[in-house]
Amino acid sequence: MVKKGALTGLLLFGIFFGAGNLIFPPTLGVLSGQNFWPAIFGFVVSGVGLAVLTLIIGTLNPKGYVYEISKKISPVFATVYLVALYLAIGPFFAIPRTATTAFSVGIEPLLNGFNASLALLIFTVLYFGAAYLISLNPSKILDSVGRILTPIFAISIVLLIILGLASFSQVPQAAIDGYATAAFGTGFLEGYNTLDALASVAFSVVAVQTLKQLGFANKKEYITTIWIVGLVVALAFSALYVGLAKLGNTFPVPADVIANPDVNKGVYVLTNATQQVFGSVGQLFLAFMITMTCFTTTVGLIVATSEFFNSRFPQFSYKAYATAFTLIGFGIANLGLNTIITFSVPVLMILYPITIALVLIVIVNKFVPLSKRGMQATIGLVTLVSLAEVLGSSLGITALSSLVQSLPFAAASMAWTTPALVGLVLAFLLPDKQKADAFEMETE
Repeated sequence: MVKKGALTGLLLFGIFFGAGNLIFPPTLGVLSGQNFWPAIFGFVVSGVGLAVLTLIIGTLNPKGYVYEISKKISPVFATVYLVALYLAIGPFFAIPRTATTAFSVGIEPLLNGFNASLALLIFTVLYFGAAYLISLNPSKILDSVGRILTPIFAISIVLLIILGLASFSQVPQAAIDGYATAAFGTGFLEGYNTLDALASVAFSVVAVQTLKQLGFANKKEYITTIWIVGLVVALAFSALYVGLAKLGNTFPVPADVIANPDVNKGVYVLTNATQQVFGSVGQLFLAFMITMTCFTTTVGLIVATSEFFNSRFPQFSYKAYATAFTLIGFGIANLGLNTIITFSVPVLMILYPITIALVLIVIVNKFVPLSKRGMQATIGLVTLVSLAEVLGSSLGITALSSLVQSLPFAAASMAWTTPALVGLVLAFLLPDKQKADAFEMETE
């Protein structure tokens, strides 16, 4: 069980670990300053805790999140929500972000004055061309990720962290922006940007298929292995997150770089720390490893997104979807890393609370029957509050922003929690309750 769980955990860690997992922790370390620990705690809770919990719940679910959402909320909502989710973790945000991060962190420091925009175009043509070819036959990529690329890349990052922390010892400055007033809440919100809780909904299917291939004697062995998988993924992510964030917290970043909104702080820390610790050879090594790791994640996302759309909308072939999503990812990647992050944040602020509420409903329903109308009300309230928060901040609608800020926990960017709890209470009290499906081992 331990071997099966560890192998599957390394595989999933390799699929998950990509662009945002590298750039956001060092950024948090720079900006959180003396409020580092509450900030990184909030980041780990959302970036690791929610992702692993979502993965475990999805893996224990015999029919997947599509079935659960359709039964508890509605088939139409399941389709709309999952389409938005897969587009977010696929061609519009996560896929192009992996390419631009590989370029910004690994390739751009090696250009020596060469036109960055042209280099990005050339890089993404090669990157997405190769990703497309491999995505047409994805079955062989999983073994290479779990057994080869993941350990090598993880070891290289651990070396950077250890040597970097030994080399840099700048005393953290005062916290900046939201980290000065709400460190935990800001860190929690930044954890959204990793996209891992959203990706867990999709990658739980990969976990189930992988575990099936390993074979299990009984239900108890299967469930125990799932928890081992979750533990491996959680420990690996948490260790690298804290280490990378601490590296950003102690690395000397000039004041003009911190003040420049056009400079990605995480990319700055990674590239400069690598060069100072390893020299030019180290930068070449990091460039290769980060490109391979982000590349593998890109292929996995193209495959997962294309398979979902092909199953829900079979009018087009898997190959047609893979082609379309590769081209969209290629086009958006050339907008640049900071642009992608800026546009993705509002969408994530809507999708993440809904995802958390859905997972919470599934967990609670495992233990007690819940009213379908109450579960629908829960998701409806969370969706409305999330939309109001995003529209209020994005469009400058003061009335909406004031209304959202009047809710409890709004200062910690968690205004949706109270409506979610109100909806769950209704689900406890209203009639027409339904029980969760019992987990059963599937037999061949």
